[in-house]
Amino acid sequence: METIIKTQTVTMSIDGQQVTVPKGTTVLEAAKTLGIDIPTLCHLKELAPDGSCRMCVVEVEGGRKGGLNTACTAHCQEGMVVHTGSPRVNDSRRFILDLLLSNHKLECFSCGKNGDCKLQDYCMEYGIDDTTFTEGKRMPCHQEDTSNPFFTYDPEKCIMCRKCSRVCQLRQGRDVISIAKRGFDTKMTPSYEASFDQSLCESCGNCVSVCPTGALVAKERKTHRAWETKKIPTTCPHCGTGCQMNLVVKGNKLVGVEPINGAANKNLLCVKGKFACYKFVGSGDRLTEPLIKRNGVFEPATWDEALTLVADKFKQIKANDGPDALAGFSCSRSINEDNYVFQKMVRAAFGTNNVDNCARVCHSASVHGLAHTLGSGAMTNPIADITTDVDVILLVGSNPEEAHPVIGAQIRQAMQRGTKVIVVDPRKIDLVKNSELHLQIQAGTNVAFANGMMHVILKEGLADRKFIEEKTEGFEALEQLVAEYTPEKVAEICHIEADDLIKAARLYATAEKAPIIYCLGVTEHSTGTEGVMSMSNMAMLVGKIGKPGCGVNPLRGQNNVQGACDMGCMPFDFPGYQKVANPEVIEKFEKAWNVKLNRTVGMTSTQVLPEASEGKVKGLYIFGEDPIVTDPDTNHVRHALESLEFLVVQELFMTETAAYADVVLPGISYAEKDGTFTNTERRVQRVRKAVEPKGSARQDFEIFCEVMTRLGYPCHYDSAKEIMEEIAAVTPTFGGITYERLEETGGLQWPCRTLDDPGTPIMHVGNFTRGKGLFMAIPYKKARELPDEQYPYLMSTGRMLYHYNTRAMTGRTEGINQIAGRSYIEINSVDAGRLGIQEGDKVKVRSRRGTIETYAAVGNRVFPQEVFMTFHFPDGNVNELTNAVFDDIAIIPEYKVCAVDIVPIK
Repeated sequence: METIIKTQTVTMSIDGQQVTVPKGTTVLEAAKTLGIDIPTLCHLKELAPDGSCRMCVVEVEGGRKGGLNTACTAHCQEGMVVHTGSPRVNDSRRFILDLLLSNHKLECFSCGKNGDCKLQDYCMEYGIDDTTFTEGKRMPCHQEDTSNPFFTYDPEKCIMCRKCSRVCQLRQGRDVISIAKRGFDTKMTPSYEASFDQSLCESCGNCVSVCPTGALVAKERKTHRAWETKKIPTTCPHCGTGCQMNLVVKGNKLVGVEPINGAANKNLLCVKGKFACYKFVGSGDRLTEPLIKRNGVFEPATWDEALTLVADKFKQIKANDGPDALAGFSCSRSINEDNYVFQKMVRAAFGTNNVDNCARVCHSASVHGLAHTLGSGAMTNPIADITTDVDVILLVGSNPEEAHPVIGAQIRQAMQRGTKVIVVDPRKIDLVKNSELHLQIQAGTNVAFANGMMHVILKEGLADRKFIEEKTEGFEALEQLVAEYTPEKVAEICHIEADDLIKAARLYATAEKAPIIYCLGVTEHSTGTEGVMSMSNMAMLVGKIGKPGCGVNPLRGQNNVQGACDMGCMPFDFPGYQKVANPEVIEKFEKAWNVKLNRTVGMTSTQVLPEASEGKVKGLYIFGEDPIVTDPDTNHVRHALESLEFLVVQELFMTETAAYADVVLPGISYAEKDGTFTNTERRVQRVRKAVEPKGSARQDFEIFCEVMTRLGYPCHYDSAKEIMEEIAAVTPTFGGITYERLEETGGLQWPCRTLDDPGTPIMHVGNFTRGKGLFMAIPYKKARELPDEQYPYLMSTGRMLYHYNTRAMTGRTEGINQIAGRSYIEINSVDAGRLGIQEGDKVKVRSRRGTIETYAAVGNRVFPQEVFMTFHFPDGNVNELTNAVFDDIAIIPEYKVCAVDIVPIK
């Protein structure tokens, strides 16, 4: 007999209206269901009630404390009668406001929050013009802190609601700001009353977003007032987290950003989302008209001139050398709709499958590896599911605090709640401080580490044999292989302690909920796909796939790298990972697009460039990518671009790659278009136009359609919405996704096959997408290039918090450059001492491929004889040094391992 569990409810009255709510509901929450707005200054709906501001007092008939209770802390009781606007309540609120004004700087006219200040709103509502408490000590004057490049703090405008402190400590996980002193001298301040620029503040701006007054206010607020602006909800254009936010628009200019309650971010943003999402859109160096290179110099051209030249040159190359002499690189930062039309242009008009996107150099190993073992090459579980209620997180080759900061903040929150985090990383990333265990493995040894974990799990009887028997195949070969990978052998390979490996294996295997989260530290290797398969091996071995709080979860790097892959911007896949090698798929798209298609699998970007160097690829169309900065072995990339017969670049700015083009076409930013992004958890979310494009710039998909038409394949779309309708028609996993449903739900996770399909938060529930999960027996192989006498240091690369990719966006935000304005190399203090290098010294770094100059960051984040660099900076571009050898399966470069030498510059 099925047991039906009923939620206990209570029925009570608020302002004469009866309401029934679940037991445990607060009066504040119950009032909201009735549309009754109770004022509050300290409430944060994501956190437990604080009850400190006292503005939300209500009168409860027969209640204690004279019948006045704070609505945010009072729980609804059966038969309770509440009055939210009685004379006693209003008098109490007026008294609170009077007290607040007694120690508040009244300069509303010049305050940046004028018109958007809760204290101001409530004072107007309750008729409070000034304080009646005219005597007594006041907050000391002239304490304003302007040291942070993005916001100011004025304690004279603070009302001690503690929202800033609570959001910083409990949501951002930094605990930068707290209460100091007593009485009228009490104020919120960073530790030791230091200035913000001397604190651990990450400039996320979440304290600014929740401040109800002008105490914490963005410096940009001086340029506008709330009533002059409109707010356009959209999706952040930076990492793959997919944070939801409002763009604040004054006239036709972006002037700010506010977080909103998206599924992935829940009202949080990072420094890039809060302060670096809008400056670049209005930057004065935006490309605004087509440019044609004549005699080595770019000259403005009309659209007709530029597109005629593009079409004529591509027609000529196609006629002389065949369609496979053409190729296109698509943009993982642009919308799904643009990417879909771009790959359609390459396939239907160019006549080739030589189309790719930057996933090639970051996460193609995830697409290949997980598709092969599980049946779908994407994150298995939602962000909230793997950070909210989990026992253990196995974090491998990922630094989410810097690469995916809002996910990093959610992992910090999980650690505060008791989640044990196992960090597997060659560096001491910040999460190590509060982690349960840090396995500081040598870069390039992920496969050995995973095999060692599985050896321990099997030896100690911790494998889920029932899951293995019923839902997987290939286990016998795996079991035989990992028998060789004893903890002692793996410890020697990975440079870790055998006991730590054993402890990690026990923690992960015995936890009820334990997701694997990984990133580029797993994928960007010559064995990247094998590393990804090793992650799925571990999860299947303990039955942690297809369940809440578990799974294998790659964090995608760029904002729409997932979507660009979903849309078919890969040489072997049509949209929805439908295989080019499958004749039925070709026939399907030939019918849908009404054109004969090339049946040959195309080349990846890392194959196209060498072919260009040899003169076999002659025409290349690059949309929104900058391979001179992002691809390994920069000299090799330069030679490839110089060898092309014709290069088209469609971009926002004159990038290093665009400088090599024959034609440059002005693209438009995310804020100037409608469409969708797909975030790391497969969630398709809306992007909405906030401002008009600059100059004569046109919608990107319209440009592709015009090129197609001029090449003899007529194509036209009236809107991005129309493109999504075509995507849904030809892509089964997107079959139920429409703009109407996205507006209604806020986002849908594919697979979403029909209009009544709610989407798929957790993949592989019940059965794997491929039927049975496939174990892959993978032996460890060394990285292709290891240190020697000539190049004695092992270098790895990665991201930093303040910059994004090539800095094309973040580099145009002054405050970001003030905090992080130059390249650096992390070097262990032992090596630095031996070389005579001190913090900040300039050094020369060289590899077999090139030489750069950068600045030393001395410490213990890396082991001796290992170093680390980010790839964001034009000074000291690390990709002059990195190795272009690639993964044989996913064709992904080995960014994470190369050998270098370091010499101090005296």
